[in-house]
Amino acid sequence: MSVLPVIRILFSADLARAMSPEGLRLMFPLAALHAALWPFLWVVVWSLDLPFAVSSLPRHWHAQEMLVGSFGGALFGFLTSALPEWTDTQRLSGRPLFLAAGLWAGARLLGFFAVENGWLLGLVFDQAWMLFLLTYALRLSWIKKSTGLLGFILFVTTFAAAAALLRIAIALEAYDLSDRAIRILGLSLLGLLGLALARITVPVTNLILDPTEKTSPYRPHPGRIHLSAGLTMLVIVAEAATLSDAVRGYLMLAAGAAFLDRVAEGFVGREGFSFELGGLWLSSALAGTGLLVCGLSLIGLDLPWLGGLHLALMGGLGLGVLQVLSIAGLLHTGQPLLFSKTTRMAILLLVLSVLLRILSEFAPSLTLPFSAYGFSSALFSLSFLLWAKAYIPLLWSPATVDQERC
Repeated sequence: MSVLPVIRILFSADLARAMSPEGLRLMFPLAALHAALWPFLWVVVWSLDLPFAVSSLPRHWHAQEMLVGSFGGALFGFLTSALPEWTDTQRLSGRPLFLAAGLWAGARLLGFFAVENGWLLGLVFDQAWMLFLLTYALRLSWIKKSTGLLGFILFVTTFAAAAALLRIAIALEAYDLSDRAIRILGLSLLGLLGLALARITVPVTNLILDPTEKTSPYRPHPGRIHLSAGLTMLVIVAEAATLSDAVRGYLMLAAGAAFLDRVAEGFVGREGFSFELGGLWLSSALAGTGLLVCGLSLIGLDLPWLGGLHLALMGGLGLGVLQVLSIAGLLHTGQPLLFSKTTRMAILLLVLSVLLRILSEFAPSLTLPFSAYGFSSALFSLSFLLWAKAYIPLLWSPATVDQERC
């Protein structure tokens, strides 16, 4: 009998209404739970292999599930909530969101069980929700007769194309093509991160500096708002055109420098070292440093390419996603912008997991507990699990539906 109340809560109409008034309420928890489960399964449970793998590219399957699954799910939740806010239009809600989430979840189930023979079905599921997102963004852009969303549309289109290419390349066991698709996927997400930070850093900074929202004490330097995203797109073009290592390397150095330039947004006094603001500029710092390492590796320096890639994607992108999940999760449920101890611990664990992960690349002779990547993946998973513990009760509570501060 004690199970019945839990079942009623899980399938209650109130919960469904709380989950679906906007995209982030539904997708942020799902993406976070996926980010908590998949790395732990991949590294600790399956020992960098897949239980039912038939191809020779399990590492690429792992990258697909992290970039398209975990981070892609967060992207869907963010854009379906942010785009209507930026364009002053009605939000997506209800059945369309559940349908798109079901498509995303269907592809993730195939990923969990490594159903490689079902790659075509996984491709259809993923491309369907991405096309849904693109159609929605294009529709808003057309309705408002605005070009302000075109950057997001361009990067999402690139992301969708790379995701399809990766599925096909894995099925064909085309190693080099899979690697290129993964790089373009990661760079697309970094470009979207640059665009998102340009949109959210200023209002978040002003809210931290003046919680009353009566003044706007912070003004950004206008010339560099989209510099990191623009240079990242140049790197994507170079990757797609299979240009030389040197060309790609120097372009990566430029994009990395642009992300490091964003760190200056944290120079607002002691408030810049708060978890709420510090995580934003640290995300840019990790992304920029990772791109610099990758670029220097490509032009001939003896630096670990894979270490730089994990620093940019697992670190810069992972922390950026966690920050957006945490900030939006508070503001869209009517809470003050002040991270709890649980959220702060999640951020610290994620940063520590990144440092441990790249340590094995920069210092391969060091021996870490629980295998080279086990401890790192466990901490990464725990960070998103802690976020889920702190935020799912807020996001899925009917009491917070009409209390947002954005």
